[in-house]
Amino acid sequence: MSAGAERQRIVLVTGLSGAGKASVLHTLEDLGYEAVDNPPLGMIEGMVARGGGKLAIGVDARTRGFDSGEVLAALERLQTNTALLPELIYVSADETTLLRRYTESRRRHPLAPQGMVPDGIAAEQTLTAALRAAADLTIDTSNLPLGELRRLIERHFGAEADSDSRGLVVSLISFAYPRGLPLDADLVFDARFLRNPHYDPILRPRTGLDQAVGAYVAEDPDFQKFFARVAELVEMLLPRFVQEGKKYTTVAVGCTGGRHRSVFLIEKLAERLAAHGQTGGEPGSGWRLHVSHRELSRDGKDYKPGASPVRLQAREA
Repeated sequence: MSAGAERQRIVLVTGLSGAGKASVLHTLEDLGYEAVDNPPLGMIEGMVARGGGKLAIGVDARTRGFDSGEVLAALERLQTNTALLPELIYVSADETTLLRRYTESRRRHPLAPQGMVPDGIAAEQTLTAALRAAADLTIDTSNLPLGELRRLIERHFGAEADSDSRGLVVSLISFAYPRGLPLDADLVFDARFLRNPHYDPILRPRTGLDQAVGAYVAEDPDFQKFFARVAELVEMLLPRFVQEGKKYTTVAVGCTGGRHRSVFLIEKLAERLAAHGQTGGEPGSGWRLHVSHRELSRDGKDYKPGASPVRLQAREA
């Protein structure tokens, strides 16, 4: 492959039935990928060999003779081709969510056509465990609205990401503990000990994107020490993630409501990482930052993705 030439992106999409694999494939198709759902495993490399544009392939336990080892072996062979950029997405959801979806759709689980849905879920989790462990990107859709899922896929596989030099994608997420942890988070920090703007009647309706809210949180006597240590830890780890070839990582900060303290901290962390990004090293060894605020996005009243002052920043060597 000539220097500077773009590699052909190959995305294998796998995971649990009912978790949203079809939605991921549809989104990739909208992004210009040729999408093929559930072909025989032996055809994957032949499809790639035909060449052409970006390719998304759905692979799951419905395939006759499905074997995670064969999928991983095919993926490893694709990875040896320097003209290709193969990646594996694993889509999952918790059992409660999967059961609800099957109840609402009145569909049978493909691995338990005559049995109980929980049995099919358990069997599929076992069959695909190796794929989940090897995935470049794991997506939990339990509490992820379809619009957010589409934006996540667009962020990682859209036009802005179509470059060999895109480096590590670092997602920074604020969240509310009562609504559950982001299950794909690699690092989670708890901001609930900081002074809470919720108890100030003037600040309560505002968010951590508001300067007055940020100033209120920053006045906590332990804020500066806490933020400095969090930032230093993240800054130490990101270059190591890049060195080991990690493609995606998620850093989450939570508080009680997910609207004030965690939002402010994520914004501060994004600004710090954008300003103090990695320098030196090989080309493409930097990272791209993406900021999202889960609860603000869910509420949808005063926040839309893209409203933050730091939305997507490239930090390259």
